[in-house]
Amino acid sequence: MCGRFAVTTDPALLAEKIKAIDEATAQLKDGTAPNYNVAPTTTVATVVKRHTEPEDESTRRVRLMRWGLVPPWVKATDDGGPVTSGPLLINARSDKVTSSPAFRSSAKAKRCLVPMDGWYEWRGTKGDKTPFFMYAGDREPLFMAGLWSTWRPKNAPEDSKPLLSCTIITTDAAGPLAEIHDRMPLTISERDWDHWLDPDAPIDEGLLRGHGDLDRIEIREVSRLVNSVRNNGPELIEPAEPQAEQGTLL
Repeated sequence: MCGRFAVTTDPALLAEKIKAIDEATAQLKDGTAPNYNVAPTTTVATVVKRHTEPEDESTRRVRLMRWGLVPPWVKATDDGGPVTSGPLLINARSDKVTSSPAFRSSAKAKRCLVPMDGWYEWRGTKGDKTPFFMYAGDREPLFMAGLWSTWRPKNAPEDSKPLLSCTIITTDAAGPLAEIHDRMPLTISERDWDHWLDPDAPIDEGLLRGHGDLDRIEIREVSRLVNSVRNNGPELIEPAEPQAEQGTLL
C-alpha cells in the first residue's frame, strides 16, 4: 500500500520539467514547500491530460487534488462537503480498478500520475515497526499511477468549482520491495506517461500488471520520526543512524 510519501518538487518546476501546463500555482495562496510526510487528505500535485476544446489535442496539466478519492455519487453533508464516514480511498488495487464501483468510472478516462520523491513503508510487528523509504536512486521523481474524480454537491450549479480528488494505484510488491511490504505503488515509466493519461483511450491492462520503474527504486531504513505526521523535514528521509552496539560482559 501507500499511506505516506514525500514530495519536494514545486508544481511550477514540475510542469516545466515534464512540459505540462501549470494549473496548480494559481491555486496556491502562499506558495508551496517541500512535504516530507504527505498524509491522506493532503492536497497534492498530480498530472493529467485534458482537452481545452472537445476537438483539440489533449495536453499534460499539473493540477492540485485532495489525496483520497471522492466518487461522484458520494452524498453531501449539511455544510456542503462530501460525507467522509466511509474509508478513505487513498489506494486502489490494480486488479480492482476496472470493476470496483468506486474506481471503474475514473479508470475509463480520468487517470492521473502522482509524482513523489518516494514513499514510506513499515516492517515488523505492531508496536515495533521499522520505517523504510523507497525512492529513485537517480534522485528524479517517481510517477505513480493514479485515478481522479470530480465531486460536487447534488444540487450545486454546474459552473461551481468541484472538489478534485485522487487515489494511488497499488500492485503486488516485487523484488527486494516485497521484503518490506506485500504491496507497492504502481510506477509508470516516462515512455508510458501519455499512454496512461490519454483520456480518449481505454485503460491499458498491461500497464496495470507492470512495474514500470522498478529498476530505479532503492530502499533505506529511516528514522522513526516519520511515524508522526507532526514531523516534517528532510531528516525524515535520511538514513537511520545505526543502533549503538551493546557492551559485552566479560
